[in-house]
Amino acid sequence: MNVVEQVADAALGIVGVRVLTEEPSHTTTTLTNAVEIRRYGPRIAAETTVQGADEEKARSDGFRRLAGYIFGGNQAGEKVAMTAPVSQGSSKGQKIAMTAPVSTSSDENGWVIRFFMPSKWTMNTLPIPNDDSVRLVEVAEESVAAVLFTGSRSSQAVAAKTKELLDVLSAKGVETAGEPVSWFYDPPWTLPFRRRNEVVVPIVECD
Repeated sequence: MNVVEQVADAALGIVGVRVLTEEPSHTTTTLTNAVEIRRYGPRIAAETTVQGADEEKARSDGFRRLAGYIFGGNQAGEKVAMTAPVSQGSSKGQKIAMTAPVSTSSDENGWVIRFFMPSKWTMNTLPIPNDDSVRLVEVAEESVAAVLFTGSRSSQAVAAKTKELLDVLSAKGVETAGEPVSWFYDPPWTLPFRRRNEVVVPIVECD
């Protein structure tokens, strides 16, 4: 992305327009008016674990580390395009693969923040992070349920949407297969009512 495109992308980001931002490919079906079921293929993510911070501070700290990587903080000095969403979830119970696109938990468990990498990259072609706290991981294909919300990204807003999503899935007899995570598609300067935020949870596929 050149300078003109970067300026245009930042300006459009104020009103939540993401025309220059890649999202992971997926298929979508509707479960209710509020909840979607999506199927994502395999992806690659850059991720970092933030310890000893509340939800919003962890998001900020993790974003800064990962932004450093994609803006050239890697062994090749290469820039990697920003994608959406940014993911945040509790690290509790997660096994992190040690290799070379934001839920409530205690500080001791920490938070995992992820940027999904553009589809053109592979594990062999992505530059190695300079920061040892940034990892490149392969994310397996999965089915998820998602509920969208706008406005505040506070822990209270995320918790309310998490409850809403889990209540819908329980009522519909859909079995979850992991912990809820939060996905954020827009930069902090986007007008709150134009933000796309989601709570997402992996689910067991129905035959």
